[in-house]
Amino acid sequence: MTRSLRKSTVFDCSILDLDKAHTLKGNLTVVENLKNIPFEIKRVYYLYDVPGGSERGGHAHIELQQYLIAASGSFDVKLSDGTNTRTVCLNRPYYALHIVPGIWRELQNFSSGSICLVLASHPYDETDYVRSFDEFIVAKERNNDHMRCR
Repeated sequence: MTRSLRKSTVFDCSILDLDKAHTLKGNLTVVENLKNIPFEIKRVYYLYDVPGGSERGGHAHIELQQYLIAASGSFDVKLSDGTNTRTVCLNRPYYALHIVPGIWRELQNFSSGSICLVLASHPYDETDYVRSFDEFIVAKERNNDHMRCR
């Protein structure tokens, strides 16, 4: 397959500390298209009842951006750009991890009862996925070689 991925790094992924409204009846956090999220949300899904010791993810996206939120419990997100690796622990419902296109991600260490809420910039499209880490590395190297030739 001859795909190339953006020249993004794990350092382009960042935590957004979402605003919290504190009330006597609990807390409220709001997520709005193109306001505190820099893209229009086209798909929302969540992962739950992930068995202990299981991993999810294990892929990269060509165009899709995502925000991952630990709506309940906690889990780790291991990020790779082919050169650098970074692990982010999500354990607060007001933290959102922005994952940019061209980053490999693996979700690990799910606590009991955890829920991973995902806000995505595009509808589901299987052609946007890179599901093999070896293919991911080749695609990233292809992009880097292409960028060096300019």
